[in-house]
Amino acid sequence: MEAGIVGLPNVGKSTLFNALTKSNILAANYPFATIEPNVGVVPIPDSRLAIITKYIPPQKLVPAVLRLVDIAGIVKGASEGEGLGNKFLSHIREVDAIMQVVRCFTKAPGGEEILHVSGTVDPVRDMEIIAMELVLADLQTVEAGLGKAERAAKSGKPEDVARYAVLKALKPALDAGKPARTVKFDEPEQQKQLKQLGLITVKKVLYVMNVDEDDLEGTGPMAQQVRAKAKEEGAEVVAVCAKIESELSQMAESEQQEMLEALGLKERALASVARATYKLLGLQSYFTAGEKEVRAWTIPIGATAPQAAGVIHTDFEKGFIRAEVYTVADLEKFKNEKAIKEAGKLRVEGKEYVMHDGDVCHFLFNV
Repeated sequence: MEAGIVGLPNVGKSTLFNALTKSNILAANYPFATIEPNVGVVPIPDSRLAIITKYIPPQKLVPAVLRLVDIAGIVKGASEGEGLGNKFLSHIREVDAIMQVVRCFTKAPGGEEILHVSGTVDPVRDMEIIAMELVLADLQTVEAGLGKAERAAKSGKPEDVARYAVLKALKPALDAGKPARTVKFDEPEQQKQLKQLGLITVKKVLYVMNVDEDDLEGTGPMAQQVRAKAKEEGAEVVAVCAKIESELSQMAESEQQEMLEALGLKERALASVARATYKLLGLQSYFTAGEKEVRAWTIPIGATAPQAAGVIHTDFEKGFIRAEVYTVADLEKFKNEKAIKEAGKLRVEGKEYVMHDGDVCHFLFNV
């Protein structure tokens, strides 16, 4: 799972990235501090892993991970080459979701003023600038391919006809400033062609509100504007104070907990960001547990047992026989797998079984 962090310059984007990934890269107080996209792979906090490892101590613990790509600040006109232009727009095409950091703070960590690239702090305007630049970048892609696709469609090949139909349907929406994800395609071939276009605005968006220290819940006027705008779009939103996250990232775990309690926070931002990203992408986790390894695996909601097994290895899906499944709650209650089985709580599931979030599984397969 990979999310690209975008935003206007000086919104706290790189500060947040560094804090979440415990990176030492320092963001300068000027536009384009990030010259190449920085990549961080961070473990996703999951309290269920602590329960599993308590009763099944492993040699190795492997949590699910979120891959974060910090992309340089986008400015108005980026789609036409302003700032660092399309070089950075191209990086966004590679990710699963867009994580847009929106400035909802007024002062820098030390109290000094951080200049906004547009002169004033206006989160909704910032959201609209980024959205329009991404739409314009996609419009260029569509317009560039439309003529060629129209000529190719005359061959009558299903894939060529579908590609032209997709481009033709997308253009008026993008012309109107709407993202590509607002145009729905039901035919499988059209869905395939849409995916191959690599459009940016097909991707779902998580808005990360970078809030002041006195508005950690994101209930202030600016944050409320962002929430309202996100609700209109059907997007996810989460409040984060990058300044506090930066401080926490430099502390030992015990000190982090003390600071969180003092601030009235239950967890670090990574947990809420990860949950929101999971929800945005329609994902969930299941676990495998044994003496050698306890691991969290990421799967789409609605995945069947064979599909879940295939995430481990394609052979597991091809040769799937059955899955032995129990819950983390069962493990916590009965203390070990033997007792779970004796209590009749170890379920045997076949190929039609739809996985639930938090299932603990053993897969039986034959290749």
